[in-house]
Amino acid sequence: MNQQCETLEEVRANIDRLDQQIVKLLAERSGFVKQAGAFKKSVADVQAPQRVAQVMSKVNALALEHGASPILVERVYHAIVQTSIELEMQHANLKQD
Repeated sequence: MNQQCETLEEVRANIDRLDQQIVKLLAERSGFVKQAGAFKKSVADVQAPQRVAQVMSKVNALALEHGASPILVERVYHAIVQTSIELEMQHANLKQD
């Protein structure tokens, strides 16, 4: 449950606090994405549509569980997943034909 703020400045301070945490978590997630890329041997391994569907389903359920907008979460995670695929491609051990 969100705390009730008394001023716009208090709202903004809380948003800024959350942004700090979100960016820190995105950096941590990116580190694991790079590690995952090192285990992948093909473009199909990186793109992994079944894993993408699994992640999207999981975060949709989490959005509903926590009262977040499923549309917002879907859009944010779509960007996260697509960027993660690009990052994994940079760190994957892809076979050269």
